[in-house]
Amino acid sequence: MTPDSLQTTLLSAAQIDWSFLLDVPLRVTIVIVGALLLNFLMRIVIRRFAASVAKGTVDSSKPNSRFSTSAMESQFTGIDQATIRERRAQRAETVGRMLSSVTSIVIAIVAGLIVLSELNFNVGPILASAGIAGVAIGFGAQALVKDYLSGFFMVIEDQYGIGDSVDLGEAIGVVEDVGLRTTQVRGLDGTLWHVRNGEILRVGNQSQGWARAVLDIPIAYNTTVATYASVIEDTTKEIEKDPEIADAILEPPEIWGVESLSAESQVIRTVLKTKPNQQWKVARAFRAELKRQMDRRGIHIPITQETVFRTLPDPSEAVRIKSMDDSVTDADAHEKKSHRESADDDGASTGDAAQHAAGAGAAGAGAKGTSTGDGPRTGSRR
Repeated sequence: MTPDSLQTTLLSAAQIDWSFLLDVPLRVTIVIVGALLLNFLMRIVIRRFAASVAKGTVDSSKPNSRFSTSAMESQFTGIDQATIRERRAQRAETVGRMLSSVTSIVIAIVAGLIVLSELNFNVGPILASAGIAGVAIGFGAQALVKDYLSGFFMVIEDQYGIGDSVDLGEAIGVVEDVGLRTTQVRGLDGTLWHVRNGEILRVGNQSQGWARAVLDIPIAYNTTVATYASVIEDTTKEIEKDPEIADAILEPPEIWGVESLSAESQVIRTVLKTKPNQQWKVARAFRAELKRQMDRRGIHIPITQETVFRTLPDPSEAVRIKSMDDSVTDADAHEKKSHRESADDDGASTGDAAQHAAGAGAAGAGAKGTSTGDGPRTGSRR
């Protein structure tokens, strides 16, 4: 190879087809980089949105501000702000994860279709196939889509959270995990229920906001409501000496009055407003102290009395029933005897008839024999 040809080859190799590189490859690169940047920016926005939801502030970026929704909700329910913010954080984290996943999937699908179209692929059949597959999947996965949508709205609306005591119909217990598809509830006996969110038609939350301990106490009729009120007051003072019980009670107990009446007692309904999930502990402590206060005053809970009545028949009625039974027995015996005698009479008459028939047969046979014997003798005479 001559130096001139070598120089020509090197010069031609150094020339790059910039028109090709600035056409399809550049557009594809821009689409991919743009999709990545858009996904990154959307994740930042969603993260900030979730953080603002977790803080729950209104016109204030300070979580401990007196104008924050956490502070206002704490004033209304009596729950500390830390618990309220924790629930909001859990809810915001779940919503943020779901929105991030959906955003990433949508951006990836759109970017992939644009890249295929830039590479001169016909995306029409792909879109048609995707539409048909989407319809088929939609019919087959209706329950799955329903579960996810129901879970999303349950989390958004804060219907329940981890640690809440709920009644979901078939499953009753404490929530251990909240997902977008299922909710895990631990029953009182330790059973872990996995409930699909799409099957939850109603939610009874016993832990949201505040709770109420309801106590129906039976007292005797000689105990007045005023005396009972003084007992309740002393009972409240005693149980509030326990810091845990005092912290769980939000308001002093209320006496709603006579709930029902019976032959032995009158039932007085008393209620206490407590923090969520604390109503059972407060009710147990209140009952125990109430029993001690009543014993101290000599007030006893009436015992339900049961009276058993045993009825005996009147002697004259018993004699009449006995005579009727004897009459029936005698009538049956007489009827049986009559049947037996008639049966014997029928047998005797049947035997006489047979004897008479046998005698008549024998007489006929003798007469026939005599007439036969006389014939030869008459002939011999002739």
